[in-house]
Amino acid sequence: MDTVTLGPAGTYSHRAASAVSAGDVSFMESVRDIVDAVAVGDADRGVVPIENSIQGSVTETLDALADTDGLAVVREVVTPIRHALLAQDDGFDAVASHAQALAQCREYLDATHPAVDRRAVASTARGVEVARNDETTAAIAHPDSADGTELDVHGSGIQDRASNETRFFVVGPASERTPAGGKSSIIVYPNANHPGLLLELLEPFADRNINLSRVESRPSGERLGDYVFHVDIASGCYEERTRNAVADVAEIAAAGWVRRLGSYDTEHVA
Repeated sequence: MDTVTLGPAGTYSHRAASAVSAGDVSFMESVRDIVDAVAVGDADRGVVPIENSIQGSVTETLDALADTDGLAVVREVVTPIRHALLAQDDGFDAVASHAQALAQCREYLDATHPAVDRRAVASTARGVEVARNDETTAAIAHPDSADGTELDVHGSGIQDRASNETRFFVVGPASERTPAGGKSSIIVYPNANHPGLLLELLEPFADRNINLSRVESRPSGERLGDYVFHVDIASGCYEERTRNAVADVAEIAAAGWVRRLGSYDTEHVA
């Protein structure tokens, strides 16, 4: 089974994908490329970051899921994030990493290297590549990324919170959507805007005593003030109450659409 995730090798996405993939893992440069590859059948699975415990949701993933039909979330993977500062020596004047990693280590950088230039690159592994080729640039990545390279660890455990974790969605084709699992995800585009709309969309779950673990809005791109809602539900669609709640939401959003990404279980991996 072919799995694609953010590359190059050594990213946290690669670590998550390796923990759950039964086959080869290959790499792409963006979440949108990964989602598109799975949707058109060029890959069996995609592993994409959805939320970090410090920086919140990964908006690139939210937008890609909203823009792409033909996908299912088949699994959720939660992995701890342990950042280190890697460099050839201590004379660096810049640090390169994924924007999320830079943000997750903001307090450390402010305290220890306030003058260095912070450069966002496509992934933590790409930052490591930059640092390997440029002694004036450090990287933020997993400490193991320094193994076998010219880089040394100049600081470990540098994330702002010790409990730093990232959730990843494992996505497959729409044909693999299933009602089985402890969580479910839907995307709602009501194509409407009136007082009490969000309350109306959430009441079907509250009325059935269903907990929502995440509700987030993103601009629809259609017009200013128009939003798409991403909803994670703490119950599976095998439950009648969940199916009925989602059906009620679909009626409320009849002028737009509801995308059912399916139900899935969560796995914690080291």
